[in-house]
Amino acid sequence: MTHATDATDTTGASGTTDTHNVLAVVSPHVGGRQAGAALATVFPGEARVTVVERTDEDPGALHEAHVIVTGLGPVTAEHIAAAPQLRLIQCASHGFDYVDLDAARARNIPVCNIGSSGAEKQNVAEQTFALMLALAKQLVPAHTALVDADWALPRLQQSITELSGKTLGIVGLGHIGQEVARRAAAFDMSIVYAGPEPLDAETEARLGARYVGLDELLRTSDYVTLHAPLTDATRHLLNAERLALLKPTAFVINTARGALIDQDALADALEAGALAGAGIDVFDPEPPTPALRLLKAPNVVLSPHVAGVTRETLVRIALAAVRNAADFLARGQLRDVVS
Repeated sequence: MTHATDATDTTGASGTTDTHNVLAVVSPHVGGRQAGAALATVFPGEARVTVVERTDEDPGALHEAHVIVTGLGPVTAEHIAAAPQLRLIQCASHGFDYVDLDAARARNIPVCNIGSSGAEKQNVAEQTFALMLALAKQLVPAHTALVDADWALPRLQQSITELSGKTLGIVGLGHIGQEVARRAAAFDMSIVYAGPEPLDAETEARLGARYVGLDELLRTSDYVTLHAPLTDATRHLLNAERLALLKPTAFVINTARGALIDQDALADALEAGALAGAGIDVFDPEPPTPALRLLKAPNVVLSPHVAGVTRETLVRIALAAVRNAADFLARGQLRDVVS
């Protein structure tokens, strides 16, 4: 959806347009200055882009910023207060949980993501299935055993399973969730989904997906994959009580946000054998601390938030974020306003 809003007035006394100041914040754990420098190259020539790894790293640039483009770099109330000329916060991601939405709203500063661009959907869907297949086929323990000269087939064959014929529960059937559903159909999986409200009948029919309540989804699914945004309402959506609803043969996949799951509760379930396994690409916090119990839990497959960072995806993300910010500065037009 495209919205019209007031762009920054950067017209000087002479009537000419001054340079637009853009602060590009890219956290070190998702590429840092190198990734930020690549993002800066695709901004129009009239933009002056300062690349940082922390929003307050360059106080002068923050003070002068008309736009903050952030790739998982926190933008707090203090940062917003220190940027008197700020008119837009553009998240270079689907998620926007690292921005203080209340502080932005109090200043009437729109916050946007790149949701409708579809920039990340292909690779997040692929990573979801990579984790599901690794768990179903026991690829990690099989590989590790062979490296250690251990022919593990007799031990592993009872736990190796198929995706075909299984029920996949998708929590959040948005752009990414729908890509997952399309791939699940190719694997002959049954698809149920949960979310704030059902999609239209045509979309459900096209995807072969059936809307159910979250608790029913958890009770009946063989695989549960999370594709919901992180908000106050969804934080620890899968807590100990809800994890207990899952079948002991079920697997949990999270390529969305780490805090959607109570990580200690998930570790408890895995250690107790109450779940068959988990595939986790996202953590709370990131990077995870060595004390995180999930890192040592049984039958987990872990990856370091790689689901949205292929070479191809990074280009699409940068172009989508820059295009939205540039359209705002030039014409006051915005897409994907989340607050």
